[in-house]
Amino acid sequence: MSVWADDIFGVLRTHDIKQVAYVPDAGHTRLIERCHGESTMTAVVLTTEEEGVAVLAGAWLGGQRGVLLMQSSGVGNCINMLALTETCRFPLLILATMRGQYEEFNPWQEPMGNAAADVMEAMGVNIHTADEPGQVGNVVETAATAAFGGETAEAVLLHQKLMPVKTFGK
Repeated sequence: MSVWADDIFGVLRTHDIKQVAYVPDAGHTRLIERCHGESTMTAVVLTTEEEGVAVLAGAWLGGQRGVLLMQSSGVGNCINMLALTETCRFPLLILATMRGQYEEFNPWQEPMGNAAADVMEAMGVNIHTADEPGQVGNVVETAATAAFGGETAEAVLLHQKLMPVKTFGK
């Protein structure tokens, strides 16, 4: 499947990630499977993305590093909670698979896909993007180093062309 997911997994291990909060997403399937299979990581299934911000704040307070995996459509759910990172100064690493871009079949995904970076930047999240498989690991490494080194919020937006093409009913 996606070799870039294995590159991300390597970065997560290097940065001693212990908590992996996620909303199930086809684009993150391989990474989620790897995290579930890693005995040093706890993968936490969320019902909504903003819960992940709170889970990772708690993980940080408990001495653990974490990552939030989500789709760009969940960015809107996180707006209020992103203020927590700015106010409390804890690191937040977000890996968001993008929708509303390359070969998008669902027009409902386009508005947030187009606004995700601007919305997160407005809430104090630094944005990194990856659109080629070979660059994903390095981009995630840069974001993780920034988040945990500077106690900042960093998001990596994984371009839709990295994902399998999605269609209704197929």
